[in-house]
Amino acid sequence: MTASLAGRWRRSIAPSLAAATALVAGVLTVTPAQAAPADDIRINEVVTTGSVNDSIELYNKGTASVDISGWVLKDDSSSSFTIGSGTTLAAGAFRAFDISGSFGLGSSDKARLYLPGGSTLVDSYTWTSHSAPSWSRCADGTGAFKSAAVTLGSANACGTGGGSTTPVAWPGSSTVATADASNVFGSDLSGLALEGSGVLWGAQNSGKLWRLVPNGSGGWKPDTANGWTSGKTLRFTNGSGAPDAEGVTLTSAGAAGGVFVSSERNGDASGTSRLSVLRYDVSGSSSSLTATKEWNLTSDLPSSGSNAGLEAVTWVPDSALTAAGFKDASTGAAYDPAGYGAHTGGVFFVGLEGNGSVYGYVLQDSGAFTKVATISSGMSGVMDLEWEPQASRLWVVCDDTCSGQHRTFTVNASGAFAVAAVYNRPSGMANINNEGFAVAGASECVGGSKPVYWSDDSNTSGHAIRKGSITC
Repeated sequence: MTASLAGRWRRSIAPSLAAATALVAGVLTVTPAQAAPADDIRINEVVTTGSVNDSIELYNKGTASVDISGWVLKDDSSSSFTIGSGTTLAAGAFRAFDISGSFGLGSSDKARLYLPGGSTLVDSYTWTSHSAPSWSRCADGTGAFKSAAVTLGSANACGTGGGSTTPVAWPGSSTVATADASNVFGSDLSGLALEGSGVLWGAQNSGKLWRLVPNGSGGWKPDTANGWTSGKTLRFTNGSGAPDAEGVTLTSAGAAGGVFVSSERNGDASGTSRLSVLRYDVSGSSSSLTATKEWNLTSDLPSSGSNAGLEAVTWVPDSALTAAGFKDASTGAAYDPAGYGAHTGGVFFVGLEGNGSVYGYVLQDSGAFTKVATISSGMSGVMDLEWEPQASRLWVVCDDTCSGQHRTFTVNASGAFAVAAVYNRPSGMANINNEGFAVAGASECVGGSKPVYWSDDSNTSGHAIRKGSITC
């Protein structure tokens, strides 16, 4: 046989030999030509909590389109989500799947990808804490997972946005000083909110609201006018009860627009959660205050222990959110304040101690409310929240449970709040039970620094308020 004839003979029998091999094997279901594209599909991003929680993104790192119809997603259990028929993933394409209807992704869990039938594992990723806000593969399809901004359906925020979750030194002086006289408040002083440079509002768990004024030494003392000397007792809208006041905030209208308090329960029924935001008119001289409005959010939030509820509240103006491109989780579109009728001109963010999450609500004048954001703080608890207009960032603060860690969040390119930075407490402050945090405004910047204040629920060494600084 000539060389040319031999070549033609070999080429003619090659397909027949390949087919015969597949028949003899019997169990061969994936040929080598199909295995390579399957290997190109990777779990690329996982979101376990937040406004788009329980989502898994797949990415095709190869050069050919792959039909992923019937492929199966699982967590660490036998629960599964099957990808619908007709689903293909083009080369370089991203596709996110909301699997919340099939199973949930926990704080210590895994995401697994299988070929149709659910027995051949293609890829997996395991984590030991909730995403904050996203577990993203960097670089896409090939790198290790890290905490980053949520970018479901698009390239991961590798090195841009999302911030690092490695704590760094406090961004100001390491020195901290007491800022109140000895044993003025006792224990349970919690949330703080500054109104300009002349008033500091304080919420106390025993159902009190304090109006504090400068003491002449860089600290604070109770206002002695209009019945504020010993703080004012808080009541629910019917004039009864004892709101467990944890957080306090104001809108752009200041105290004239009402002082808003977050409460986790009624002290007269302390075994039952009552997760509420209450508005108080503080203009009178009475020794007690009855709420003019209550937004009871209990049914809309995850269940929590009666003493592990709404620890924090802060208000963020609509203008700041729209300017940042904030996305409304209830609509999936850009936040549009006009769609909510009469409200305070902003969104109230509340912190749930029990799960360490932050939730954004539009609280309408009618008493209606809508949840527009869910943010995982990445910490085991949230003790206070503070919006800092000068830097357009949200401070999320933990107490001694987290060694006094502070995190800042900003709106990322996807319209969600994402970690911008993680700070250790100032080295000059002991690991105390700080449940309140307030940041001075831009007008108080001197030499590149401005004051910040903490309230210590435990009244350590007889002092409940401490003063430090951050860079402007």
